[in-house]
Amino acid sequence: MRLKQDGSGQGKQLNRRLDGMGKGQKYKIAKLHTSGKLMHKLLDMGFVAGTEVEVVREAPLYDPMELKIHNYTVALRKSEANLIEIEK
Repeated sequence: MRLKQDGSGQGKQLNRRLDGMGKGQKYKIAKLHTSGKLMHKLLDMGFVAGTEVEVVREAPLYDPMELKIHNYTVALRKSEANLIEIEK
């Protein structure tokens, strides 16, 4: 997660990605940073802006991660989860 200083001296959170989030946390999808076949794959699985997603668990070696979205679970590679920008 990166912080950016605005004019008030307060730091703003930028580019929070799904791959860095911990177990049991819920977030809303803000944006997908991909295109082509992978974009269509993620959209078909329900990864659209505004949708709530929960990190259920991570594999023992941290890849892939299990996510709950639209009342079903899906496994996603960390490299793919890194392409999903989220907000609280």
